[in-house]
Amino acid sequence: MYSETDDRLMRRALELGLRARGRVTPNPHVGCVIARGDEILGEGCTQPPGCNHAEVEAIQDARRRGNDVRGATAYVTLEPCSHFGRTPPCAMALIDAGVGCVVAAVEDPNPRVAGRGLAMLREAGVDVRCGLLRQDAVDANAGFFSRMNRGRPWVRVKVAASLDGRTALENGESKWITGEAARADGHVWRARACAILTGIGTVRADNPLLTARGEAVSRQPLKVVADSACTIDSGARLFDGNPVLIACARGDAAKEAALARKNVEVFVCPGPDGRVDLGALLAELGRRGVNELHVEAGPALSGELVRGGWADELLMYLAPMLIGPGQPMCRLPRLETLSLARTLRIREAVMIGSDLRILARVQ
Repeated sequence: MYSETDDRLMRRALELGLRARGRVTPNPHVGCVIARGDEILGEGCTQPPGCNHAEVEAIQDARRRGNDVRGATAYVTLEPCSHFGRTPPCAMALIDAGVGCVVAAVEDPNPRVAGRGLAMLREAGVDVRCGLLRQDAVDANAGFFSRMNRGRPWVRVKVAASLDGRTALENGESKWITGEAARADGHVWRARACAILTGIGTVRADNPLLTARGEAVSRQPLKVVADSACTIDSGARLFDGNPVLIACARGDAAKEAALARKNVEVFVCPGPDGRVDLGALLAELGRRGVNELHVEAGPALSGELVRGGWADELLMYLAPMLIGPGQPMCRLPRLETLSLARTLRIREAVMIGSDLRILARVQ
């Protein structure tokens, strides 16, 4: 059904989509290539909210190049939208441009689309095919698919540890286990996320800025702190004027009023154990349009996310050192048999400087 040319051009569209990652939340990052045979006529990716989607960018790019797209094939990594939002429907833009064929990687899980874009194209006489590199496209927008299908973000737990799995000494010292290259790479992952979650214990111990830093940063993710008793110090460094959400199990009206002046919102979501209800927090972040949640927390909160089935993948930086007794990556309950161990599927293992970066999906 698909040729080598189709495969190559869709992979190019996927590469283009990644250029928009971290800049277009809450929208998915999409890439589009318009071609006639092997010749690329125009290409583009999703722009920030309120601006062009990938299909319109590709059409305009073709026009700037002086190329006529009538009868050409558009390769797009997500079904073209069919509804009016901040921008007109992309399906209609492709119809108006006169493309002859649309190859989509995957259907849009958004209920406002969900096949309607493909149907609109077919009704207009456009040849439509869907499914080329489907899983690659889903993986590329795992956060968007998670929010649409599960009502919550894709949760990535980041840890930096020694080869024997220690994130700090017993006394809490952890600066620095991993090298400078790994720390810089961690900021790239922060920047692509919609929100960063940490716990009150980490805030007290490290007083982090919780910002994404580096050349690739175009906007700061929402900062989220799990603080059951709402005891956070109003002078914490993370209160830098950028939005912060404090999730707690019980509110404090006076504290909330004081924090509001710092662009801080308090969300009360008590669980049955008197701590923050992580499921309710994730659902709230989903309602706020958070696709990817990046977690940088201590072993207690990280362990709770894994134990509760909320963590989707682990981003681990392992340094070439052995620490011995110290703090673990995740605090998990003792097992009586290995058959009860939570398994992971390693998706990637690469060297970042002198450290090993492993990306593993939680099974």
